[in-house]
Amino acid sequence: MRVIPNTMDSETVAAVDDRLRGVSSDNHVVIPWAIESGSRAWGFPSPDSDYDCRFMYVRRRNDYLSPWPQRDVIETPLDKIFDVNGWDVIKAVRLLVKGNATVTEWLRSPIIYSGDEAFRDGMLELAASVYDPVKAARHYRHVGLRQRGGATETLALKRVFYALRPAATLHWLRAHPNAGVPPMDLPSLVEQADPGPVLRHRIAELIALKSTTRELGAGEVPREILDFIERELELAAVFDELDPAVNPDAIALAEKWFLDTLDTWGR
Repeated sequence: MRVIPNTMDSETVAAVDDRLRGVSSDNHVVIPWAIESGSRAWGFPSPDSDYDCRFMYVRRRNDYLSPWPQRDVIETPLDKIFDVNGWDVIKAVRLLVKGNATVTEWLRSPIIYSGDEAFRDGMLELAASVYDPVKAARHYRHVGLRQRGGATETLALKRVFYALRPAATLHWLRAHPNAGVPPMDLPSLVEQADPGPVLRHRIAELIALKSTTRELGAGEVPREILDFIERELELAAVFDELDPAVNPDAIALAEKWFLDTLDTWGR
């Protein structure tokens, strides 16, 4: 699978592809899934947004049997254009069971550098089987709290959006308590869980502003948006009081999926 919008620079995309090939050959891993995350996939890119490629990789079967396990993250050099790094599938599946929604977002990204459809569908099926809306809400609340910082009416737009998207996801989860996994992009979250005409308009205006503003540029943030972020993060505080224990059935499902994945991808 490969889905690359024509709005993305072809030379930069080719450079990302080169990095992925280098990661695979230098580390003796297979990469069944490589996507774009960050603002491009979340629906609010800036003219100078960097390229946030994320990937999942599988090591050789015997590497997982070693008494000295290797790191479960592979990173490439970070600069103003490229942010390319990935997780071992064993890390991804552990986090998935614990309620970390990042894995599911990667699987549903609309921008795919390379991907195996069967791998994606199988992991999405696992994600749906172990999905817990309480754990998802905890995840997004803590992401929002980290990004919020000291909310003021003039600050980096990137920081605002990185807090706004988790807040909008929390709003979506409250509006759709039995609907399953929320969408990853901000426009879909707003469309599917309408926060009201005023806030919807303010968010659209802010997305339009960011599309013409440097990635780290600052701008005035409407009070309605700041209040929305604070309100949703506060309402979600109740989830921190609930039991975060992992369901043993979820662990069993994850173990089976991982072993089946090694049969297919472990060299």
